Amino acid sequence: MWSKEDLALKKLNIVLLSLVSLITLGIFSAQSVKADSLDDQPVMTLGTSLTDSQKQGTIDALSSQINNSNYKTITVTGDTLVKYLNPSGSSFTSSSGVWSSALIEKTSSGSGINVKIVDYNGSNNITTITADQYRNAAITAGISDANIYVTSATRIDGSGALAGIYAAYASSGDSLNQSQVNAAQNEMGVLSDITDANKGTDGYTDKQLNNAIAGMKSDMAQKGSNVTVNQITTIVNNNLQQNNLQNIITDNQKQEIINLMVKIKDSGALKNSNFKEQANKLSSDITSKAKNIFNNLNTQENRNFLQRIWDSIVSFFQGLFN
Repeated sequence: MWSKEDLALKKLNIVLLSLVSLITLGIFSAQSVKADSLDDQPVMTLGTSLTDSQKQGTIDALSSQINNSNYKTITVTGDTLVKYLNPSGSSFTSSSGVWSSALIEKTSSGSGINVKIVDYNGSNNITTITADQYRNAAITAGISDANIYVTSATRIDGSGALAGIYAAYASSGDSLNQSQVNAAQNEMGVLSDITDANKGTDGYTDKQLNNAIAGMKSDMAQKGSNVTVNQITTIVNNNLQQNNLQNIITDNQKQEIINLMVKIKDSGALKNSNFKEQANKLSSDITSKAKNIFNNLNTQENRNFLQRIWDSIVSFFQGLFN
């Protein structure tokens, strides 16, 4: 015979056991959702113009770069190009062909944007846009902490690959500011044109330019969204000089860069708390991966004329006092 106290205690134990079971079930369910969520699932974008053979070759090339076989695929069509690229001045149509493809996987906070252009059957078929240009554009568009792999089955400039990345982000529930996307597309055009115009120019590399651009973004973010055009002009000049490009970049190209920085500022990118961190990470990575280039920028031969004069004046007075 159960006493009233025993019955009450038994009921309490049953209730507590039920609560523990529900909480445990909820925890495991949450963990299951987290593991299978789109946010953690790599996304592969495939150009709609690929033949069956090219599609399989593209899948093989991109999937070989990651350890996770649990990725999803989306098809990038002419309509995708129209949606993401035409607002920045491109003139794609629904019937435009798409061959360049990409794969994006999110990475841990603070890891930055990393881009690798993957060979297709042993050939780099992205003819115009460099990995560093993709990285800078991704930062401007508002993408952070991700590995991006780009390839193409045919030789092409690769401008459609980033449109696929934008679409991949949208499919994972992430929204990108179209104004930032427009600025990013404009940025890729400006940087590609400058690099193309300076092919074979002594003292110029694409890494120097992209390092300067990343520095400009970081400096603007330091100033904040109220940075003025005069301040932007000073920032542009300083970063070009720091990367020994002041005598290589023409006045017209410099003005294009200034206009680009103003567009980035007007896009709202500077309000993104990750923007400065991502730009700093890019600059650090470029410098560390091309030490031979940046170590040579500070040699006596490469220092600008006014700096050498100032050094001589300082040395003269130090000699007098010594």
